[in-house]
Formats: sequence, C-alpha cells, structure tokens
Amino acid sequence: MKLVTAVIRPERVQQVKEALFQAGISGITLSRVSGHGGEQEIVEHYRGRRVMIEFRDKVEIRIAVSEPFEQAAIEAICRGARTGEVGDGKIFVQPLERVIRIRTSEEGDAALTPVTETRLTPA
Repeated sequence: MKLVTAVIRPERVQQVKEALFQAGISGITLSRVSGHGGEQEIVEHYRGRRVMIEFRDKVEIRIAVSEPFEQAAIEAICRGARTGEVGDGKIFVQPLERVIRIRTSEEGDAALTPVTETRLTPA
C-alpha cells in the first residue's frame, strides 16, 4: 500500500480529479496549502506599497492506493496537472504500514477498495 501525495495548481484540481476517476481511483482527500518551489517571486502593489508574494496557493491531494493502482495514480495526476510551466507541482510516494476502515474494521487493501453498497428493495 502507498500514500500518494501531490501538490498541484488550484486551477488544475478538476482535471486531476477527472483523470483519477477515469483510472478507477475515487478516494481522495484535498487540502489547501501554500508553498514555494521553482516559481519566481511576484511583486505586486497594494495600497501604494510594494508587496512581495513568496508563497503560492496550491492544493494537496492525498490518495491511499494498493500497489496495482500506484502507477495509475501517478500517471493520472501528471496527465491532469501538467501545464508545462514552472509550478505544476510535485508527487510524493510513501509506503503505508497499515490502513483500517473505521466503519467495518477492514484492514489493508480491503480498506482501500471502493465501497459499493447494493440496496435491496422489497419485492
């Protein structure tokens, strides 16, 4: 099991989400973050003063995947997030020791698979 963390441009979230869903990956967590990478600092004028913006708004996506979905997740994120410009982001992959689904106490890969509940209606 792996934890795939990506830091991307906020305006590319929709494209990344669609690419992940097409790859069969639906369990994602998003957080708004700020950071500084290879982009140049921006100098803006605010109320007559020069203001240097060092940190850019970004979105952090976290996805816990089983081994077979690791490469698919990476490729989907790259496909959705890439603009070709500095600041497209980074992907970090880390091993996960243990994953537990709280509702059912399932562990490991079983806790990562999508939940599809079939509701039976009385005949």
